[in-house]
Amino acid sequence: MEIEIKQGSLLEVDAQVIVNPANSYGYMGGGVAGVIKRFGGEEIEKEAVQKAPIDVGKAILTTAGKLKFKGVIHAPTMEEPAMKTTEERVKKATRAALSLADELCFKSIAFPGMGTGVGRVPKSIAAKAMIEEIKTFKPKCLEKVILVDLDEEMVKEWQKALED
Repeated sequence: MEIEIKQGSLLEVDAQVIVNPANSYGYMGGGVAGVIKRFGGEEIEKEAVQKAPIDVGKAILTTAGKLKFKGVIHAPTMEEPAMKTTEERVKKATRAALSLADELCFKSIAFPGMGTGVGRVPKSIAAKAMIEEIKTFKPKCLEKVILVDLDEEMVKEWQKALED
């Protein structure tokens, strides 16, 4: 499985689905979730909330609204909105998003930094956790994982973790 790392906007990446580092309730207030909702539309959050609660370690697919993607995968890194999260939850959320994308036979998926915003996981720890999960994942359909973030430090940490 190809891993591409780039600096830029999650909403402009060339992937079939994108990942929202969600909370278990499906509320899309701040961080990446807020941006996805602002540009994609309220219907994304509405559908996520209807499918909630979503346990950490599970993931759901919703419409992408006005966005160009085939859907948004909501993979909770935390139970409550804006709560501090952990490396273990970042791993579980990454694995859940990969599993769902593969199960639904998507070829490409794009992730932002998971748990590094309101979740307050240090970028180096989140990057290592994400890369570990991606490297050990055995896909049936998934061919490409794109790690994309506006934050230059996040991009550098992914690159470092990929080289290790």
